Parts: sequence; C-alpha cells; structure tokens
Amino acid sequence: MSVEIPFVKDFEFEYGDVASVRPNVRRVICRNPGAFTFTGTGTYILGSGEVAVIDPGPLDTSHLNAILQALKGESITHILITHTHMDHSPLARELQKHCDAKTYGFGPHGSRLDDPVKVEEGGDQAFQPDVTVRHGDVIEGKNWQVECVHTPGHTSNHICYQLAQTNSLFSGDHVMGWSTSVISPPDGNMGDYMRSLNLLLDREDQEYWPTHGTVIDSPKAHVQAFIAHRQEREDQILAQVKRGNHEISAMVPDMYRAVGSHLWPAASRSVFAAVLHLVEQGKLRCDGEPSISTTYY
Repeated sequence: MSVEIPFVKDFEFEYGDVASVRPNVRRVICRNPGAFTFTGTGTYILGSGEVAVIDPGPLDTSHLNAILQALKGESITHILITHTHMDHSPLARELQKHCDAKTYGFGPHGSRLDDPVKVEEGGDQAFQPDVTVRHGDVIEGKNWQVECVHTPGHTSNHICYQLAQTNSLFSGDHVMGWSTSVISPPDGNMGDYMRSLNLLLDREDQEYWPTHGTVIDSPKAHVQAFIAHRQEREDQILAQVKRGNHEISAMVPDMYRAVGSHLWPAASRSVFAAVLHLVEQGKLRCDGEPSISTTYY
C-alpha cells in the first residue's frame, strides 16, 4: 500500500512581490524555479523596522533588489541560514553589502566532496556563519525571537527556526510543502533525517513555513506521512534483496520503472542513503565498506 503525502501542488504568488503571510512575517519568492526548488526560494522576513531575513537565496540580482525594495526604510539586523545549498545561502554575502547584519548558521557546508550525480543545487562551500548556533539556542531581535532547532539529514548543518510569537517553524528543506527532501550521502544522512523528523513529532509547532512551497498547517500529520514514506521505501529495498537484487544498480530500474531512466542516477543516490540506514539498523549487511556499488545481503 502506497503512502499518500499531502504535497502542496501550487499556490498564488508574484515573483519579486513581498507578501505578508502572518503577522510580523513576510515572504519574497525568487525567480529560480526548478526540479529541486519548486516555484523558487522563499525568503522570509521577520519583524518590522529592524528585521531578520531567513534564507536570502541564490546569487540573483533581481531577488536581491526585491528584498531591498521590500525593506526600504527598514534595517536588516540578522541573516539566518537554514543550510548551505546554493539556492539558500549565497545571497547573504551580497545582502551584507547593504546592511550591518551578521549571518547565523550551524556551520560551513558539511562535505567538501561533490556528489558524482547532481541531485541538488550544490553546496555553498564559501559560507561561514559570523555567528555559529546550536540546537536550543535563542536569537532575539527588536520585535521577534527564534529558537534554533538542529535537524540534520538533508544536510549535516540544517537548522530550522521557530518564531516564538506565532509558534511557527521555518523548516527550510527539512520538511517541504511540495516534495520530500533529497538525502544524498556523504553529507546527507538518512538515519539523521529520520531522527530529525521524529524530533519534530515531539514538538508543538502549530505550522511550518518551508523555503519551497507554502504553509503546512497540519505539521504532525505531514511529518508522519514523510516517515511512513521512507519506511515504505526501506521495505521495498528489503524486498528487492529477498528477490535477488543485491546491488543498487539492479534495484533502481525495478523500483523506479514508472519514471524516466534519466532520473535513475539521482534515484540511486536516494536508494543508497536508505541502504546505509538499513545497514545502520542491522537489517542489511555487506562485505567491506558500504558504497553505491557494493553487494548487500
């Protein structure tokens, strides 16, 4: 039985326009739609007068101008980064040329290795936060306060930010409104991702605002569906091994026969992440070091 995930398929917006999505919360969407970004990067603005910007986005001059225009007459005091993919953090460096704000994040990009297959927007290897934050840290501005929630998995340095005033979680790419997150080793880790999803189930956030997609207003049901989806995928892998397909290269054409073969290399990275989690749990084993070409039993 297939798990139904309540993805948001579409929502109304205009590129470059600032929209008030909640009291004290605005959003500007970058014109960078794509296979990994949905309609584009949603940059959030917290507060008024003296504000925080969450995920400025990619190096895009029109998006930089849209943010600056939206904040004309106001001051940016903080720049909060959920993680260091190229559609999230690079514009922070350009934004800092127009304000005195420091950047906040968990740390630099976690892996200096490039994935052999492009399954994401790539890592911002140049990013280094001015202020390093950890799980449970609180960041305060003039009229807003956020709690840092470390959610590794999509990347090792992924942070969500909970706005205390509205009990809203800015979930970055950890929980998106249009797709499940890409988990691609070496920096992506399925075990960490699953533990981070379960961490969210123990919280009482009332809604999620992802960087891609619109509001998730039933967050626990959404997270439970994501967990069930990953567990279903792991069950499929175990069934493949029982069927005699012991290599990922043999599993993927059968598991993903409904999608084009041009997507199979990226699918192989996702299956590899799930296989590593199964090895971690002791449900699969292999001879030697696990790799995408190893034989699994």
